[in-house]
Amino acid sequence: MPKRDRSVLRRVTLLIGQLGRGGAERQIVLLAQGLHARGIEVHVLLMSKGGPHEMILRDAGIKVRRLGFARRASGAPDLLRCLRGFARLILYLRNIRPEVLHAYLFECRLLGALAARLAGVPVMVAGWRNAGEPRRRSVLALERVAGRMTDHVVANAVAVAEEARAVLKVPARELSVIYNGLRPCAFDEVEPQGVDTGLPVVLCVASLSSQKGHRFLLEAASLLQRRGRPCTFVLIGEGPERRRLNGLARELGVDARFLGERPDVQAFLARADVMVLPSLWEGMSNAVMEAMAMGRPIVATAVGGTPELLEDRGLLVPARDAEALADGIARVLDDPDFAAALGRAACAWARKNLDADAMVDQHIQLYRRLVDTPSR
Repeated sequence: MPKRDRSVLRRVTLLIGQLGRGGAERQIVLLAQGLHARGIEVHVLLMSKGGPHEMILRDAGIKVRRLGFARRASGAPDLLRCLRGFARLILYLRNIRPEVLHAYLFECRLLGALAARLAGVPVMVAGWRNAGEPRRRSVLALERVAGRMTDHVVANAVAVAEEARAVLKVPARELSVIYNGLRPCAFDEVEPQGVDTGLPVVLCVASLSSQKGHRFLLEAASLLQRRGRPCTFVLIGEGPERRRLNGLARELGVDARFLGERPDVQAFLARADVMVLPSLWEGMSNAVMEAMAMGRPIVATAVGGTPELLEDRGLLVPARDAEALADGIARVLDDPDFAAALGRAACAWARKNLDADAMVDQHIQLYRRLVDTPSR
């Protein structure tokens, strides 16, 4: 293979499981678009399926390939299809010959690190997006194996970087924190979405998974109702917990409206009296960032990178504490001046610190530095 000029960043490959509506997926789209706009050839490799963002990338001229990893109906990996997918990953990397492979989330970090080594990719970057997530010992062991084949870790919050360092036992020089980014349109004024209610509207935008702590939000709704402070809770998102949460809302007798995935989240944010995120663990929440851009008062659990976003700009409460959630929501609703001040401070901080172009530029600077001085 011809020796390549390591001082030039020509091609970057981004590896992720799929392109659904999650926060990591939105950020990888922003990064891919930004790299492409700056003249860097970008390839996005998907382990399994596509998603709503796939056509956005293809329309922008960014190459997207599905590797064909799959699971059986039981949830167990389909070994034959996964082996074929891994072989495709190595083959694509050898054909693309990127200077950098940046892999997001656990399975991609693990398989990407091994594939990068086998395909001769000069620089392997691991993207860490969550802090506080429970991990089995076997997962921790695999993370450390992948870490030994990784040149650098990029975290989206200081709390996430600290956890990655504790798990991987890597020196600080091999870790960077790059906050998520927001497009300028996130700050636009939009027409509020109508919600048929005479009660205050509490909005939660999150996948309906156990990680997001919706059970405690519904319990907080019940507490508020018993205190004579009923609200309409609008839940945007989809996931495996939907049926159970619907049943719990009926059992508690609260006004909770499950809207599924929605493309008009910004309009619901414009309508909301308060935005709530009750996560049990978190990284750098895109939902919180988008609410900040809209100047909404926010009540959220103090997990992962959320305190970095909301320190003195939102109300932070302990995780798994329905009473604290209820108290926080009530405080915001009962004090409009306080709520407005939180919203203004959050929006101002987001404008200054959560710029998508700055996020892309920081990645490019990091990639170039690593290409110039690879550690492997």
